[in-house]
Amino acid sequence: MPTGDNDNRIEILSARLALRPFTATDADEVFAAITPTLTRYMGWEPAPSQEAFAEVWRAWLLTIRDGSDLHFVVRGRDKPRFLGLVGLHRARSAEPELGIWIREDAHRNGYGREAIAAVVDWTGKHLAAESFEYPVAEQNLASRRLAESLGGVEVSRRTAPKYNSVVYRIPPRR
Repeated sequence: MPTGDNDNRIEILSARLALRPFTATDADEVFAAITPTLTRYMGWEPAPSQEAFAEVWRAWLLTIRDGSDLHFVVRGRDKPRFLGLVGLHRARSAEPELGIWIREDAHRNGYGREAIAAVVDWTGKHLAAESFEYPVAEQNLASRRLAESLGGVEVSRRTAPKYNSVVYRIPPRR
């Protein structure tokens, strides 16, 4: 479990990806990749400025440090290009919530599924998750297919101001 100085030693590797906790040095690349079209299926809007985004990522650093929420930067394993972020929210709970976004010019390469599977595998070895909650916009068919490909089953639906969502429960991968 991340606690303080060891947070940034976490490294999750998959066949093509390397995931590490977000650090301040990632901020410019992350900010540049957040667009209004990317966030159409997100519960949040892009920060209007780098200063506003700095408030967001500084809060991430606190939750990474205390282990309550983990924000993993996704990069290529061979070429360390920034590809996206994976969130593991309520990380200490029996059913953490997963979230992901992949930069638009890297869509349709299977990075999202590979990154989520890697985080699920890592969490199964390091935390006490019994399953994972994965809420997605009802219209986001790619994210719905991702959840289903990992054994996710629909357990509920939610209405939010921006969109209606389907909530999947994804089992741990042992």
